[in-house]
Amino acid sequence: MLSVNSYLYLSAILFVIGMIGVLTRRNAIVIFMCIELMLNSVNLSFIAFSKYLGNMDGQIFVLFILAVAAAEAAVGLALMISFYKNRETIDVEDMNLLKW
Repeated sequence: MLSVNSYLYLSAILFVIGMIGVLTRRNAIVIFMCIELMLNSVNLSFIAFSKYLGNMDGQIFVLFILAVAAAEAAVGLALMISFYKNRETIDVEDMNLLKW
């Protein structure tokens, strides 16, 4: 049986990978995927603590995080489709061109 530390180490590694992806990538879809990876790493730590402490609070909170992540993905994808139709690119550096 794995301890809580194993789950927390995995969660920290996934979070750092997601953070590096957000800071270094220029493609907006890859940035959204890295944000999802960061959210899922936090979910993993909530589940690990919930299992360790023996209560359901962390698991209930994970359901709310998953709902927010799904809404964020839908809105982000709609924005990217709209941006691609106007500029024919989804490069993050070109998004500063969206001025009035």
